[in-house]
Amino acid sequence: MLQNLRNKIHGWPAIIVLGVAVFAMSFFGIEGYFTSQTETFVAKVGKHEISQQQFQDRLNQLRQQASQQLGDQFDASVYEQPQMKRRVLDAMIDQQLLQQANEDLGLKVSDQAVRDTIASIPGFQVNGQFDPGTYRAALAGAGRTPAAFENDVRSSLSTQLLPDAIDASTIVTDAEIDRFLNLRLQRRDLRYFTLAQPKLTDSQVADTEIESYYKAHQADYMNPEQVSVKYLEVNGADLKLDGKPDEAELKKRYEDEKQRFVQPEQRLVSHILVNVPKNASPDQQKAALAKAEKIAGEANPENFAKLAQQDSDDLGSKRQGGDLGWLEKGVTNAAFDDALFAMQKGQVSKPVLSDEGYHVLWLRDVRSGQAKPFDEVRGQLEQEVLASERDRKYNEVAGKLSDKTYQNPASLEPAAQELGLPIKETGLFARKGGSGIAANEKLLAAAFSDDVLVQGNNSGLIELGPDHAVVIHVDKHLPAAARPLAEVRDLVRQKILDDRMAAAAKKQADALLQRLRKGEDMAAVAASAGSSVQTAREAVRVEASVPEQVRDAAFLMPHPQDGKPQFGDVALPNASYALLAVDKVQDADLSKVTPEQRSALRQSMLKAYGNVATTGFIDEMKKHVEIKVAADRM
Repeated sequence: MLQNLRNKIHGWPAIIVLGVAVFAMSFFGIEGYFTSQTETFVAKVGKHEISQQQFQDRLNQLRQQASQQLGDQFDASVYEQPQMKRRVLDAMIDQQLLQQANEDLGLKVSDQAVRDTIASIPGFQVNGQFDPGTYRAALAGAGRTPAAFENDVRSSLSTQLLPDAIDASTIVTDAEIDRFLNLRLQRRDLRYFTLAQPKLTDSQVADTEIESYYKAHQADYMNPEQVSVKYLEVNGADLKLDGKPDEAELKKRYEDEKQRFVQPEQRLVSHILVNVPKNASPDQQKAALAKAEKIAGEANPENFAKLAQQDSDDLGSKRQGGDLGWLEKGVTNAAFDDALFAMQKGQVSKPVLSDEGYHVLWLRDVRSGQAKPFDEVRGQLEQEVLASERDRKYNEVAGKLSDKTYQNPASLEPAAQELGLPIKETGLFARKGGSGIAANEKLLAAAFSDDVLVQGNNSGLIELGPDHAVVIHVDKHLPAAARPLAEVRDLVRQKILDDRMAAAAKKQADALLQRLRKGEDMAAVAASAGSSVQTAREAVRVEASVPEQVRDAAFLMPHPQDGKPQFGDVALPNASYALLAVDKVQDADLSKVTPEQRSALRQSMLKAYGNVATTGFIDEMKKHVEIKVAADRM
C-alpha cells in the first residue's frame, strides 16, 4: 500500500502537496505541529483564568461553612449539583470582573486598610488589642506567611472597593422612604373564618387504585442508593510513643532554637500621612512633598499629635493623634520599615514615600527583644517534641498504609495483617451521608467514586482531619430501588385519602367563596359551615393575631372597590381552608416612625440599591469582556 501511495504522489503532485505543507507551517508556526495546549481552566474572564483548583477550593470552603452552620441538617450532595456549582462559579466570575474594574478605574486597597482589617480580627488580639506575637503564631499554625495572608486580605477587600464606591454615590430620597414605609406599614381591615376538615364520604380505597397510584408515583417511594464500607484507620492521637524526651534533648533544642523565644524588637510610632493620588501629576507630587516637608519641619514630640489631627490624611489614625501602636519589622511596607528601624527614640523623620503617599514618623519608644528562660518554655518544648514524634510516627504508619493498600487494591486484609490494624465497618449510608466517619465529605466522595464503587478498589488515603486518615473498601452496595408495594401500601393508601380530603376541602371553599362574591352575609355563610367570623382592624404585615397564611394572602389581594370588600380563599395546613374579606386599606401612619428608624431604613435601602447598581455594572461589563466557561471541568 505504501508503494502505491508513493507511485501516486510522485512528480508534480508531490510538489504541490509539499508546497501546501510549507505554506501552512510558515503561516501558523511550525511549533503548532509539535506542541499542544491543554486548557485546564474552569472559566476565563478576559485574560484571567479561574483554575480547577481555585474553583474546587472555593466549593470546599463553602461546603465546610454550610456543614458547620447546618450541622445534622447539612446535605453534602447539594454541592455536587450542577446548578450549585454554576452559582459558585458565577460568583467567582463576578469577583474577577470587579478586580478588573478596580484596575481600569485605578481603585486600590491601601496598606492602612489591610493593617486595620488584620488588627480587627479577634483571633489576632489579646485583651482586645492586636498582638503581633499572636498574629505570627496563628499564621504559623495554619502554615501561612504574613505576606501571603496580607495578600489574601487585600484581595478580599479589593472586591468591595467598587461596591462601596457605588453605595457611597447612591441616593435615597425622602419620598422613596415614605413610599416604602407606606407599603411596609400599610394597614388593612380583615374578616375571615376557617373551615374544619371535611368528612370523607368514601374512605374505601380499592387495591387496584393503590396499585395504579403506586405505579404512577413510584419515584416518591424509592430507597436511595446505599453502601457500607470496611476501613483501616490511623489516628495520631491513638499512636503509642516510645517515651518522653529527656532533659538534655530539651535543653539542646532550646539552644538550637533560642531565637524563637526572643520577642522581636518593637517600636511605638505615630505618623502623619500626606496622600499622593494614584497616577498623580508631577505638580501634585511636588505639592505633596512640599506639604510633608513643611509638617516635618514643624513637628516635634510636643505638637505631633495635634499636627496629626489637623493635617493627616489617614482617617484611621488621625483622631488618635497619628498613633499606630507597637510595630515590628515586616508589618508595614519596606520603605516605612527601613525608615522606622533606622530612627532613634524621640526622633521625627523626614518625609518617607510609600504607595499611599508621604509619611512623617515620630518614634515614641523602643522595646528591645529578650529571650525567655529555659524553665519558662520547657513545657512548650516538651509538647513540641512529643507532637513532632507523633507526627513522624503517624506519617510512617499512614505512608505504609497507603503503600500496602495500593499494592493490594482488592482487599484491606494484607495491610491490616502487616500493620496490626483492625478492619472496621460502617453501616449502610447514602450519598447525603451517614453517622460517624460516613458523615465526612471526602469519605462520601471516595465511597461513591467510580474507582472504589464500580471498580472495587481500595480508596486512596482519605484525610479526615489532622493526623487522622482512613483507607476504605466497599463492603455492600444497594442500588437505588423502588420500595416494594407491600412495604409502602399503607403510605400509598393514606396519600390517596389525603388527596381526596384536599379536593373535598377545595370544593367546599370554592362554593362558599362564590356565595360571598354573590353578596351573601359573611357571618351567615360562616355559620352554615359551622364556623364564626374573626375580625382584625388595621392589621399590618406582621400581625401576630392573624394566621400567617391568612395574613400573607390578605396583603396580596386587590384593594376594595366602590366600598365593596374583596374576597378570597386561603389553603391552610391539614387540608383545611380559610375564607377571607379585605374591607379597607389605609396607608402607614408615618408620624409614628422615629428619626432613628428612618435613618436605619435609609442605610438598608442604600445598601439594597447599591447592590442592584453593582449587579447592573457587572452585567454591563459582561457585555464587553470575553467570558469562557468550561462546564465539563466543574
